[in-house]
Amino acid sequence: MKFPSSIGMITLAIYLVLVGLIGVFGISLGQLSIVVPVLALIAGIAILVGR
Repeated sequence: MKFPSSIGMITLAIYLVLVGLIGVFGISLGQLSIVVPVLALIAGIAILVGR
């Protein structure tokens, strides 16, 4: 299995896994709930910039 080398794709993968876990298992991050939208922003910007 080959892992993506760009930081945008890696953060997008982490974001999707987090959203999936939160949705399926109803996990609540509490005070850390800001992490998910921040990861989405980082992934989106990194992909647009092309890194």
